[in-house]
Amino acid sequence: MARPRSEERRNTILSAATRVIASQGLGASTAVMAKEAGVSNGSLFVYFDTKTALLNELYVALKTEMGQTAVAGLPTESDPREQLRHMWTQWARWATAHPHKRRALAQLQVADDITAESHQAAHAAMAGIAHLLEQCRADGPRKDVPLGFLLPLINAIAEATIDAMIREPDSAEARSQVTFDAMWQILTGSGATDTA
Repeated sequence: MARPRSEERRNTILSAATRVIASQGLGASTAVMAKEAGVSNGSLFVYFDTKTALLNELYVALKTEMGQTAVAGLPTESDPREQLRHMWTQWARWATAHPHKRRALAQLQVADDITAESHQAAHAAMAGIAHLLEQCRADGPRKDVPLGFLLPLINAIAEATIDAMIREPDSAEARSQVTFDAMWQILTGSGATDTA
C-alpha cells in the first residue's frame, strides 16, 4: 500500500529544489535537493517520479506564483495604465523579495527538460498578465504587433531593472518608474507623460 503524500512535504521539496537550483544550477543532484529539504532521496521520488518531473512541476509552480502575485489586487476599475503600473509594482516586489525563486525560474525557463505541456501550463498561469498587456495596446499603434514579439522586450527591461533594484535599493523607486514608462511606451507607442 502506498504511503499517503503530504502536501506540506511536497512543498518543502519544491522550496528546497528552488534554493538548490538558484545556487548550484540545474545540474545539482536530487540527493542535494533531498538533503536541503530534510528528506531522503528515496522520499523525494515518492513525490516526483523523476528529476525531470520535479523540474517541470517547479517551473509551473514558480510561474504560477509570479503570475498570480503580479495581478493580485489588480484595480480593474482603473484605466489600463494604472493597472499596468500595479502589475509591474507587484512583479518587481515579488522578484526582489524572492531572488532565489527568480534565479531558479530563469534557469528553468531555458531548460531542455521543461516539456511543451509545462510551457503551456506556465503560459496559462500568466494569462492575466497577457490580458492586461492586450488591453494596454488595444487602441494604440502597436495593437497589431505580435504580443510574442513585445513580451521579450518588456521582460528584458524588467529583468535588467530588477537586477539594478536588488544591487542599488536606494535607487529602486526611480528605476522602477523609468521601467514602467518604457513598458508603457513599448505597448502603446505613447510617451511617458501621455495618459491615454
